[in-house]
Amino acid sequence: MSAVGWEEQPTLRRPVMVAGFEGWNDAASAASEAAGWLTRRFGATRFASMDPEEIFDFQSARPTVELVDGVTRDLTWPATEFFAVPVKARDLVVLRGIEPNLRWPSFCRDVLDVASNTGCEMVVTLGALLADVPHTRPVRVTGATSDPELMTRLHLQRSRYEGPTGIVGVLHDTARAAGVPSASLWAPVPHYVSTPPNPSATRALLDRLGDLLGTPFELQELDAASQAWRTRVDEVVAQDDDVRTYVGQLEERYDSEAETDVPSGETLAAEVEQFLRDRRDEA
Repeated sequence: MSAVGWEEQPTLRRPVMVAGFEGWNDAASAASEAAGWLTRRFGATRFASMDPEEIFDFQSARPTVELVDGVTRDLTWPATEFFAVPVKARDLVVLRGIEPNLRWPSFCRDVLDVASNTGCEMVVTLGALLADVPHTRPVRVTGATSDPELMTRLHLQRSRYEGPTGIVGVLHDTARAAGVPSASLWAPVPHYVSTPPNPSATRALLDRLGDLLGTPFELQELDAASQAWRTRVDEVVAQDDDVRTYVGQLEERYDSEAETDVPSGETLAAEVEQFLRDRRDEA
């Protein structure tokens, strides 16, 4: 039985599903903030949600209470919600929520059912991880895909990571088994400044997502927030000689590493469009 409750059936233009989860895959809240930015920026409409009782352990993901007018208390349960988001060339289905505690295989099947029922051509997940990177350099977003052909076209590499995974990894494996094209974008976050927010990492994810979709986003507000964030971090680092030396070492390593051969935004979007067109022709 599906945990998804539908409020309406949206009419969408060649949609792509974009998922950003809070929790294990969300260093400095960069990924969930990117998903939130999409829903706030484009006037999203919620059309479905998941029953929290089916996917959460409420001792881990507790509901919250809030005073209303200082008298009554409003109870809010942890939410997993699907939004229809109109953008330029195509629409998005944005999935926002906390990484579930329960029923991961069923959860992922439900997510893919929503993608299928809304006509999504691809599933893209956003993630952020703590890494040995300096805050003073551009954020190098990395990517992966479950489809060998798409991986070749986008110059992405198969992940060699082995170990515990999060809901993003399980969702990709479920998509692979179901034959659904999926891609994952990851932003590295400096481990020495991991407290949310990190607007630089959020901006980098949105910039690369825009490239992938062929719909560049206007990110001026995040440019300003990123500059303010870096200024604050610079001030803190300057007060500690050990940290300042460590950041310098990270900068040297970053500068010495060759930039991964990443295609331009136009090339990336064109390759994705051709890949999806080929799949429709084969169907």
